Amino acid sequence: MDFIRLDPVDDVVTATRALEVGVAVEDVLTRALIPSGHKVAVRDIAQGGPICKYAQVIGYAAQDIAAGDHVHTHNVEFRGTDVAYEFATNLRPANPAPGSDTFMGYRRENGQVGTRNYIAIVTSVNCSATAARMIAAHFTPELLAGYPNVDGVVAFVHGTGCGMADSGDGFEALQRVMWGYARHPNHAGVLMVGLGCEMNQIDWLLEAYGLRQGPLFQTMNIQSVAGLRRTVEKGIEKVAAMLPLANQAVREPCPASELKVALQCGGSDAWSGITANPALGYATDLLVAQGGTGVLAETPEIYGAEHLLTARAVDQATGERLIDLIRWWEDYTARNKGSMDNNPSPGNKAGGLTTILEKSLGAAAKGGTTPLTGVYKYADIVRSRGFTFMDSPGYDPASVTGQIAGGCNLVCFTTGRGSAFGSKPAPTIKVATNTEMFGRMIEDMDVNAGAMLSDGVSLEDKGREIYELFLRVASGEMSKSEAQGLGDYEFVPWQIGAVM
Repeated sequence: MDFIRLDPVDDVVTATRALEVGVAVEDVLTRALIPSGHKVAVRDIAQGGPICKYAQVIGYAAQDIAAGDHVHTHNVEFRGTDVAYEFATNLRPANPAPGSDTFMGYRRENGQVGTRNYIAIVTSVNCSATAARMIAAHFTPELLAGYPNVDGVVAFVHGTGCGMADSGDGFEALQRVMWGYARHPNHAGVLMVGLGCEMNQIDWLLEAYGLRQGPLFQTMNIQSVAGLRRTVEKGIEKVAAMLPLANQAVREPCPASELKVALQCGGSDAWSGITANPALGYATDLLVAQGGTGVLAETPEIYGAEHLLTARAVDQATGERLIDLIRWWEDYTARNKGSMDNNPSPGNKAGGLTTILEKSLGAAAKGGTTPLTGVYKYADIVRSRGFTFMDSPGYDPASVTGQIAGGCNLVCFTTGRGSAFGSKPAPTIKVATNTEMFGRMIEDMDVNAGAMLSDGVSLEDKGREIYELFLRVASGEMSKSEAQGLGDYEFVPWQIGAVM
């Protein structure tokens, strides 16, 4: 088959290979060269008319488009969404799964369950980043070999924490990120390191969130300790004292309901919404059926598909929280002289995606089909189970940082163009949308969803493969990004607001 039609009402089909001029596509002949993954018009579309794919509008004809034309950025224009939202009209609860699937996790004293067992060094400000990295670098694999139950000592450093307002969206988001990492179930111990005079004071965080110091939770400031060298020495002493305690943690059987999976995509292409994202959505449905949680994010990348999610919201209040986020982002991009259609990226467009509306309709498929049970601020703790949504930018490192801060103990990341992303303390599983890229980047990709096209693998079988990998990686099997050591530099809190 040279092309795929996704819905009978669609105005376009997607080429599965590069097509020359004059190739038959349904009842028309191609009038231009069509790259693989790109769209062909199967009927005439008048200038200004809507263009449908996924049975939804993905853009408008910037000029008359003839049947057989290549449909892409040269002849498609973007318009903001204008739909009548419905709430709780498409509720399809997951059927409770027979029995209970389990994984081997770390059960913490507070009842949370981790999939990894790290000691974290979390910085309050960029000024303490070097100290944190020096402390973490001391704990080499050779030194940690004596603590086989500890996965590593990781420094989570960032480029903000000062030169910012002491209230408002940016400050509150950074505080939520720090609190989320300080209490993440994949951390056995935490050392927080600050400078001392920064706007983002560690003491304020302790007071605001009721954090108490103890053997496995320590804080320090460079100015109080009296300099970088002494801070590094003192930090090494503190972490060394935590290691024997952290090593006492052992894996035990835990129900799949304790998994909270961050649903991500990056380097998307035309196949993302056809193979990998629907397959991840099916895996999410299987997880929800077990009582687990999937967390979709990247608010700019559901723009144009949000009406499909509000219809799945458990009630109007939940759906309206999602709409409020959309309106905030419209205002945010306008204030900064941007457009919601600044996304897709050049790589996305080369892969066949034309507008953010098209990209979003494919991206939303990662959330499966079950009801939307909660909508959360960036880095807020996700407390409801089932399919949920978290506000975040579309920039993958910042988005995943928020999801992990919200408690996600596993990340699943679909990609079509290819990605070298990884994360700590929650490991990332990567799913390729097409077989060609999977073969080219086989050292980075865990699952080939492209086999749904190249080998005829069913959506259900590929989705179950992803879900079963959730359980294995949660039990300690290394994902490919984890095995390559990714995750030390992908901690990127979303910086909102003015730098002063």
